[in-house]
Amino acid sequence: MENKEFDLGQYLSDGVEKIVKGAVKATLTDPRESAFMARFALSSREASRKRAQAAVGGENIPPFLIASITSNCNLHCAGCYSRHNHACTDDAPVDQLTGEDWENVFTEARELGISFILLAGGEPLLRHDVIEAAGNYPEILFPVFTNGTLLGDKYINLFDKKRNLLPVLSIEGRQEKTDERRGGGVYKSVREAMERIQTNHLIFGASVTVTTANLQEVTGKAFLDELKDSGCKAVIYVEFVPVTEESQDLAPGDEEREYLKERLNEIREEYADMVFISFPGDEKTSGGCLAAGRGFFHINSHGGAEPCPFSPYSDINVKNTSLRQALRSPLFTALQMQNVLMEEHSGGCVLFERKDAVEALLAGSVQEEQCVGV
Repeated sequence: MENKEFDLGQYLSDGVEKIVKGAVKATLTDPRESAFMARFALSSREASRKRAQAAVGGENIPPFLIASITSNCNLHCAGCYSRHNHACTDDAPVDQLTGEDWENVFTEARELGISFILLAGGEPLLRHDVIEAAGNYPEILFPVFTNGTLLGDKYINLFDKKRNLLPVLSIEGRQEKTDERRGGGVYKSVREAMERIQTNHLIFGASVTVTTANLQEVTGKAFLDELKDSGCKAVIYVEFVPVTEESQDLAPGDEEREYLKERLNEIREEYADMVFISFPGDEKTSGGCLAAGRGFFHINSHGGAEPCPFSPYSDINVKNTSLRQALRSPLFTALQMQNVLMEEHSGGCVLFERKDAVEALLAGSVQEEQCVGV
């Protein structure tokens, strides 16, 4: 059978355009939001042109960057991969990127043609300085992934003035499922945050960690109707990645993934004025894992450039180098050249599942740097 070559660049460019077009459609009833999204659509096309131009020169610039702007968080969610990897703590931040450091990252990202920077943590609302700075880059859309418990008037006012900042509230279903994972009273706080956003005529998204325990609920009509009625315009489904043996049974398997894929087709038709994204989704349809700069990459709170948040390994730091150089890091290059991102796996996050291979490549890249430095 003939092997068709997969055009990743075209796939990603189309994906960005679809998200933007979907967001414009989803905000037609709000003139201010629609005006911003229309302007952003122009910026997105220009960014796509920059990435295409770089590709002609043999350089791949991904459209997405995930930025964990703090390691602090005010919650202790069950099964949190960030706490398990010690990327999230209760201690005072040490040696984290400053607000100026993050502004440098955002400036270079804009120059490279990166259209989306997902602000994460920890809890990103603990870094008001960084989020305020992000608002000054209207060419970039910044989804802010927050647990919603700190979303008070100060942030409502900021999100109102800076429409490129899009709050994405984490919720695991209704009250029982949300509080079970995130702590008592969290569901109530999130719902109050949604009401506050809606009262101020802002748009927001929801981030849902999909497990075997909540799959039916979070894809069900009752839950989605509640989100829609609250003004939610985008839902991001993120597959649960188990960090302990005890939580393995919560990770979606092939049957659950197939159900989610089919159900999403129905949901997108039924809720045409909303945007639905699944991560990592069916990686085979996108030519393999998109981490390590193929489609996105991750900068941790200390500046380390990592393949993705689920694969917290780094051999280069943006404190000492540029984003462009980080994308050419020995680790990223090895992951792409040795086809680790394309390997068959049981589903979900291939890099998390193949962490031994990633660690071996990291050791090799560090050893290579030491040899060069001798």
